[in-house]
Amino acid sequence: MSHSTTGHGGASHGSLKSYLIGFILSIILTVIPFVMVMQGTASHTMILATVVTLAVVQIIVHLVYFLHMNGKSEERWNLVAFLFTVMIIAIVVVGSLWIMYNLNINMMVD
Repeated sequence: MSHSTTGHGGASHGSLKSYLIGFILSIILTVIPFVMVMQGTASHTMILATVVTLAVVQIIVHLVYFLHMNGKSEERWNLVAFLFTVMIIAIVVVGSLWIMYNLNINMMVD
């Protein structure tokens, strides 16, 4: 019997170093808002702004370090699929909010 190796379609996988960097960044980006909320030393507006900002940064960290979304030409289809998914989710969320707002306005009793 011959043993042949099968390829994985050219998918790039991260190294242990990149996974550890992503993991450590994720922990840091989770602990900072957690400590701010638990201590409550900042204003509510500042806490909300920090939580939202660090959540967006953490999404980017996950996309880059764990999902390997980058600008390389061989990864272009992953990026296109991700952007299409984001667009569809945005349409569903905005459409749902629009419908709920209009239902609320139309059901108001004068």
